[in-house]
Amino acid sequence: MKLNEYFAAFKGKRVAVLGIGVSNRPLIDLLVKAGADITVCDRKERDAIAAVADQLEALGCKLHLGEEYLKGLDHDVIFRSPGIMPATREIAHAVLAEGSVLTSEMEAFFDVCPCPIIAVTGSDGKTTTSSIIAEMLRAAGKTVHLGGNIGRPLLAESVNMCAEDIVVLELSSFQLISMEVSPHIAVMTNLAPNHLDVHKDYSEYVLAKRNIVMHQTPQDIAVFNADNSETRRISEYVAGERRLFSRKEELEEGIFLRGDAIISRSGGEEREVLKTSDIRLPGVHNIENYMAAIAAVEGLVSDDAIRKVAREFNGVEHRIEWIRTLRGVRYYNDSIATSPDRTIAGLNSFREKVILIAGGKNKGIPYDSVGPVINEHVKLLLLCGDTADVIRQAVEQAENYDGLPILDVADYHEALAVIQQEAKEGDVVLLSPASTAFDRYTNFMERGKVFKEIVNSLT
Repeated sequence: MKLNEYFAAFKGKRVAVLGIGVSNRPLIDLLVKAGADITVCDRKERDAIAAVADQLEALGCKLHLGEEYLKGLDHDVIFRSPGIMPATREIAHAVLAEGSVLTSEMEAFFDVCPCPIIAVTGSDGKTTTSSIIAEMLRAAGKTVHLGGNIGRPLLAESVNMCAEDIVVLELSSFQLISMEVSPHIAVMTNLAPNHLDVHKDYSEYVLAKRNIVMHQTPQDIAVFNADNSETRRISEYVAGERRLFSRKEELEEGIFLRGDAIISRSGGEEREVLKTSDIRLPGVHNIENYMAAIAAVEGLVSDDAIRKVAREFNGVEHRIEWIRTLRGVRYYNDSIATSPDRTIAGLNSFREKVILIAGGKNKGIPYDSVGPVINEHVKLLLLCGDTADVIRQAVEQAENYDGLPILDVADYHEALAVIQQEAKEGDVVLLSPASTAFDRYTNFMERGKVFKEIVNSLT
């Protein structure tokens, strides 16, 4: 279905758009052009979004703002933003009692996308893996559209896509939870407890992630991490071709690590695809990200193109991103580390002990695993945000705790002021929060940007 055909069906329909976020602004514009009767609902009060509210009303949208923004939902169609769960009481009532159709910008994109979709999900590594896949496809001469949870909505851009193009999406559990369609190639990097402040429990989180493969056909492909017990279990139930990757074992079929070489084995034959020394990005987690990407593009990209990307790709912004070196001290931004596992991977990327800045919003997940790793890899720990106390507790209760200096700071300005006094030439400073940014920032990207601005202002 083409974009204009899809939106023609909304003419005169009562449509509610829940959330004024990055993905929903282009959606609202498309609904306005289609002649829909639009109500935009958002938890923020008008004072917080005055300019945007004025713009939306000028377009003819009705606004429903504030704490009761979901009250009275009975529209023909409801578009939810990823952060609003479909099981929310008001939404469930609208669907079950009022007959509302619930959908999302991402589900609409799947309906109108004219080309194959490769989608990546997982608790960790999905942003980097999505970016690597896109770079590999571009190196092979493909026209690639990278978007989704990575921060770029693609719905409005679908009109410029061709059947020969390829879309690469990063998908979160919040996007997947209501999906009733799956991509042609699905990648699941790993699964571990995450976002339990939003999901009712870990089972719901896993079921949401599993949706990336639940609607595949026998003609589709699914890629799984064989080293992760959850993803390996899910891999047993796929409808199409199953591709595994492993850093820890040699697989009978799939992508695996042998010494310092990434091997592809299929039909009893094997070949060396890539030397790990060719991978420019640091850390064993990036070896896994490359194996996942290689499995996804098998048959689409030459090994030469894969090697070229490995040698040249500098990584994703906010993912162990070097900012600057000042008086011999190197500063890195790992704001994308929104979970303990991400921070563990970041710490394991450095040979020397680092000065770590951590803390943010509490997602209701356990932090026990990060404590021993911080004690092993950190020389000074600075904590701020809601999770400061739980991270401190995880560190101090770990068996290998040996008096690591821990300081509470109000914000990044104070943290960096302390670091300027304490850091010595050769030190590494790493922002890796192990928590989401929502206690103080819109997302991890804004958090990382603020941190970089402060670091770059240091004299």
